[in-house]
Amino acid sequence: MKILLVHEYYRTLGGEDSMFAAERELLRRAGHEVVSHELHHDAISASPSARAMAALSAVWSVPSYRAMRRLLRRVRPDVVHFHNTFPLVSPSAYRAAQLERVPVVQTLHNYRLICPGGLLQRASRPCEDCVGRNLGPALRHACYRESRAATAVTVGMLLFNRARGSYRHDVDRYIVLTEFARALFVRGGLPADRLVVRPNGLPDDPGPGTGDGAFALFAGRLSREKGAACLLEAWHRVPGLPLVIAGDGPLRADLEARAQALGDRVRFVGRQPRARILELMQSASLVVLPSECYEGLPVTFIEALACGTPIAASRLGALGELMIDGVHGVHFPPADPTGMAAAIARLLANPSDVTAIRARNRALFETRYSPAEALRSLEAIYRSVIGNSAQGRSRSAASPHASAVASGPSISPEQRNEDRPRNEVAPPQPARLAD
Repeated sequence: MKILLVHEYYRTLGGEDSMFAAERELLRRAGHEVVSHELHHDAISASPSARAMAALSAVWSVPSYRAMRRLLRRVRPDVVHFHNTFPLVSPSAYRAAQLERVPVVQTLHNYRLICPGGLLQRASRPCEDCVGRNLGPALRHACYRESRAATAVTVGMLLFNRARGSYRHDVDRYIVLTEFARALFVRGGLPADRLVVRPNGLPDDPGPGTGDGAFALFAGRLSREKGAACLLEAWHRVPGLPLVIAGDGPLRADLEARAQALGDRVRFVGRQPRARILELMQSASLVVLPSECYEGLPVTFIEALACGTPIAASRLGALGELMIDGVHGVHFPPADPTGMAAAIARLLANPSDVTAIRARNRALFETRYSPAEALRSLEAIYRSVIGNSAQGRSRSAASPHASAVASGPSISPEQRNEDRPRNEVAPPQPARLAD
């Protein structure tokens, strides 16, 4: 297949960026022809005018629409797969693909389409106030970047594109990572028949480790929603076992100051290359995922399974679904340092149980998250939307009315915009573009 991948990289690279790169590599290794259209948030200037333009683009970007149509005409892919599109690509790129008759796949790595903040979290707690309802709570609480102005732009994007049907009609298939996420998106208004659950996988197999390093590992962004502060509190109650914290983020300086009371039992190693993270996982006694937000499907979780490492995770959202307590590790209540410490102590109390958990985690990886399974499931989704698109074109060609429209002189408003000089392009209006 010829596949066009589209993604915007965040300023601080995270799990979404890693999974985009992983899937791109997976498809290329399998022999598919992959073309990638990549942007970076560093391209957004710090000047107020540039930020204002980026904000307007988030709602419906005419430059992105025009660029996507040109790219699609040049590449002629079988399918276009979007990852992150906020704020530069915008939903206008979906419409460009539909007009070029290229089926659209969108992976929902976060909850942006039902939550302006993207995390379903407020005041350090899970929040579903906007799911399936109006978006007023997000505006009141300034849920995106703690800014009412920035939140208003995100709310505007969602309301405009809901009104014109972008999310219901311009995307052929949404990939969601867990059943938990699928249920939330259906409640939020996305069409259930276009949502398919497909977990992330790894592009390569690091192989199982030995777990003989006698330390616990946290690997991730050092931010409030990841639960790193609670982890440090819990470590006062976990006797003896050292903790290695790999990662960076806005809370790092504060966390390092707090960790001084724990002496050499806590070691910060900063952001590490993936190869080094995997080495640490293979040696670790366990990996801790203390998230206090609704995670999608953490790459750290899959990598821990691949290494056969037991997992201690908060029982929250998808993390409660992905693993079974006592089978793949232990669960603990989110934001509960006492409960976390007790669960970790229970996990380590019986070495024979830990050995069995390592084997089961490795088996789960091979069954569900291996490179072969990740490729198989992704190819199946692509073939499905390509097949549906081909059937739709056949039905359209068989219709005399449709043929007349396709071959006659009439062209759509979008096509007229495409042929205008750049300074004459007008942004679409909901009534004119409504499906």
